[in-house]
Amino acid sequence: MSDQPIVSDDQPVNRDRVTDQSDAGGHGYSAHKENYAKRLRRIEGQVRGIARMIDEDKYCIDVLTQISAVNSALQSVALGLLDEHLGHCVSHAVASGGSEADAKLAEASAAIARLVRS
Repeated sequence: MSDQPIVSDDQPVNRDRVTDQSDAGGHGYSAHKENYAKRLRRIEGQVRGIARMIDEDKYCIDVLTQISAVNSALQSVALGLLDEHLGHCVSHAVASGGSEADAKLAEASAAIARLVRS
């Protein structure tokens, strides 16, 4: 498996094409913002479909299967964003050193802990 983050439909991000957004105040995901937005819109549609399944009294296992698919899709987006954050925000803070580096590392650690618990 590739060490590049997954942004949309299992297509890895090519980090070589990611531009440095630090001067523009960008975030790690800024270069792939549209890919993330597109994936989240697709997930939103899946969630609306699940609500419709409930309204139509669909079989409970079918509903649970769709919920599992949405959870997996959200997890994929979250992991991609986390990877972008580590590769951009955290790495820039660590390169700068000082208290900002410590704060970014603690923040990333807490985010990883939340993802693991979910």
